[in-house]
Amino acid sequence: MGSYPPPGPGPGPGGVGQRIEEAIELIEMEVRHAAAYINAAVIPQVRAESISALRNVANSLRNFADRLDRQQGQQPGPQQSSQQSSQQSSQQGPQQGPPPPPPQTPRT
Repeated sequence: MGSYPPPGPGPGPGGVGQRIEEAIELIEMEVRHAAAYINAAVIPQVRAESISALRNVANSLRNFADRLDRQQGQQPGPQQSSQQSSQQSSQQGPQQGPPPPPPQTPRT
């Protein structure tokens, strides 16, 4: 039959406790490296892709609103005069497409 703890000399000074402390130090170092990588590479990439996606959504919504305006203009009922709509479009200025997305950073 076995006994617990096993017979023999117990852990000496710096045995199990020292190994646990070393493991904790290594884990902390790895966590610091992972956080630095996320801050340096992942977050900027996510921001760039999010900005691009939001601009695409904004363009889609603008096109949808324009289509709704055209459909409303084709239906009978209260409409804006052509003079009012031309004034509004001249106040808005020329519409430009979204700027090109920023260059992607290489992943390591």
